[in-house]
Amino acid sequence: METKRKNIAILGSTGSIGTQALDIIRDYPDKFSAEVLVANNNSQLLIAQAREFEPNFVVIANKDKFAEVRDALADLPIKVYAGSESILDVVAMDCVDMVLAAMVGFAGLLPTIKAIEAGKVVALANKETLVVGGKIICDKLKESATSCILPVDSEHSAIFQCLRGENIDDVEKLILTASGGPFFGKDVEFLRNVTAEQALNHPNWKMGSKVTIDSASLMNKGFEMIEAHWLFGIPADRIEVLVHRQSVVHSMVEFADASIKAQIGAPSMRIPIQYAFDYPNRTYSPKNRFSFLEHGVNLTFEKPDTKTFRCLQIAYDCLSHGGNAPCIMNAANEIAVDAFLKGKIGFMQIPEIIENALNKVAFQSAITVESCFATDKEARRIAMEMI
Repeated sequence: METKRKNIAILGSTGSIGTQALDIIRDYPDKFSAEVLVANNNSQLLIAQAREFEPNFVVIANKDKFAEVRDALADLPIKVYAGSESILDVVAMDCVDMVLAAMVGFAGLLPTIKAIEAGKVVALANKETLVVGGKIICDKLKESATSCILPVDSEHSAIFQCLRGENIDDVEKLILTASGGPFFGKDVEFLRNVTAEQALNHPNWKMGSKVTIDSASLMNKGFEMIEAHWLFGIPADRIEVLVHRQSVVHSMVEFADASIKAQIGAPSMRIPIQYAFDYPNRTYSPKNRFSFLEHGVNLTFEKPDTKTFRCLQIAYDCLSHGGNAPCIMNAANEIAVDAFLKGKIGFMQIPEIIENALNKVAFQSAITVESCFATDKEARRIAMEMI
């Protein structure tokens, strides 16, 4: 029986996740189509993508670049829109079967909420959405009869695959693996003088600049711990982080009977993206095949150094505190990472700026979408003042 193509809206099509998602659509045109392409600023790449994949809709978030994109695509039957409001409109369109939420940072929250409200399947690659508004997202999912989240982060995809066919009540512990980034084993004195170029030199993964810096500081793993809590309903004291330098074991689940299941594969985001796109099926892929015999990999696991890399402990503390604390942490981190990339602050000032914001922004035990936006704005202001 012929299967209907899955029409996908790609939010963040010009980023690392978005471009790899389009690679998959290019390889499997009979299974997937790019129905909507959304980019923030990279108009030239967005235009090239639109000309190749011919989506029905294109959105450029930066309204200043609308005319450029519209004029470049004028000879094609593509509807071109601009601005954040248009992103919210396109994710809810009837022609969209799945939304790949791959926008960076806090900006991914509202589009994800709108997609859930519209009953869409969300392939979630934006971890900040659950960090900031995990309870809001979970409540929205409970209200929807058709929407669900399929995790795209390699760690959460691994856990999701390990849990398939299992009883969640039998889970003893989730084990998130971390590469350790480019600065594993370095001390505070060394880290005070590292450059953005050094921090962006990740040993195993090719990612966008923001997530690469978060990986270097272990904030990314803190975000993933919070995301795992909301995705799988497991408390923080049963989510362990282990540094696994080889990035072959993407994460593990320990069960009540002491058995452990691990998902293993090459360090490639194509694998979890394709798994989410194709779920519950698995389509053969000749790419990114992994062989232990060919690579001769020795698997090592170590405890993370949370005294030197304080961001991971900050994330655990914020989840424990609850309320708007994770939102404050995320906003301050976005500002601090941007400042570090621009050479305005040192690497070790990132956790200092986050802790300062947590101390100064008013704590709220209950959150709403509106309060998240207010908290985000205030935390960014406090972080900018410190910078």
